[in-house]
Amino acid sequence: METGINLFCYDDEISIDRQIELMKQNGFKNTFMLSDSVWLTGETVGKLKAADITLATLHAPFRGINAIWKEGEAGDKVLKSLVDGVEKCARYKVPVLVVHLSSKYPPPMISDAGVCRFKELMDKAKKYGVKIAYENQRCLSNLALALEHFEDAGFCWDTGHEGCFTPGREYMPLFGDRLATVHIHDNLGVRDSDDHLVPYDGRLNFDKVAKHLAAANYNGCIMLEVFRSNSQHYDNITDEEYYARAASAANRLADEVEILKKR
Repeated sequence: METGINLFCYDDEISIDRQIELMKQNGFKNTFMLSDSVWLTGETVGKLKAADITLATLHAPFRGINAIWKEGEAGDKVLKSLVDGVEKCARYKVPVLVVHLSSKYPPPMISDAGVCRFKELMDKAKKYGVKIAYENQRCLSNLALALEHFEDAGFCWDTGHEGCFTPGREYMPLFGDRLATVHIHDNLGVRDSDDHLVPYDGRLNFDKVAKHLAAANYNGCIMLEVFRSNSQHYDNITDEEYYARAASAANRLADEVEILKKR
């Protein structure tokens, strides 16, 4: 299985060129970034392609996402940002856009306004040949609605969110057959503390993660979504050490998944 890691995982000061160098040096073949990032340009995409690194997904903006469920201009503005993400995917030939359905707790109530907006998003994605992968957050109901209501929708399993936002709830037995991509990271299991640690550096059970991925016969990328600055765990580690640590963890998980798939 191939591995991947998000851009700007170490900090925002490392140049794109340096990040690409570190990804290539550590065997990462895939990456992703926010669809509204100022760094999402033809030049950046060209540099990744030249290094044989695939921009596998884009992550749609999620600031103010709750407004999408409410009547009014704020919700329309959020939808516009999601549609822009679809158009960016089409422009740069990125197959998947990862989308949040809500944020924080309590989430907004499911509404006709929200469903209509997400239908517009799905229609736009179908037109452009882009897969929308909805990500697990704190709310099960809106994720279940999206995957039940929209047959073209995929699931983005975020291991860290499951561990700290909804401890005790397992999403893969429910939606693993719709799995389109993953966000793999660890945390200390503290409620709402989204540490985005390198796998195996926290308290999540990655043997179980591997079993879920193998049971779903997942053949996609083991995509890390890690951020050094989200905790003090990596305060005294260099960028080279951080990428090497992340690569070791991603490869360990990928190997375990492949072993389990053969049993």
